[in-house]
Amino acid sequence: QVQLVESGGGLVQPGGSLRLSCAASGSISSTFVMGWYRQAPGKQRDLVAQIIPAGTVYSTYYSGSVKGRFTISRDNAKNTMYLQMTSLKPEDTAVYSCYAAARYPGGEEYWGRGTQVTVSS
Repeated sequence: QVQLVESGGGLVQPGGSLRLSCAASGSISSTFVMGWYRQAPGKQRDLVAQIIPAGTVYSTYYSGSVKGRFTISRDNAKNTMYLQMTSLKPEDTAVYSCYAAARYPGGEEYWGRGTQVTVSS
């Protein structure tokens, strides 16, 4: 069973940057969709960013609230995905969780336990 482990969260001041990592304990197929969700206290879980196989390249998706500030990437050789976050705002405060999922119905799906990101002065 593959496990995903997030790291890189912490406390940062508004306007600061963090880079989150999501490392898989085993091999994640390059054909899997990978992405990040976040959940703030008392709020629903929201999709932040996805990186999606598209032939020989990857396409990316960002929610409107992070577009232009966050960058998602993956290193298949290291079975690791990243989320570079810049110009952080207090409203970015949440638990960030990563996932990896096969693109066919009923396929494998893996989730991390999450890492806390707190943006505060």
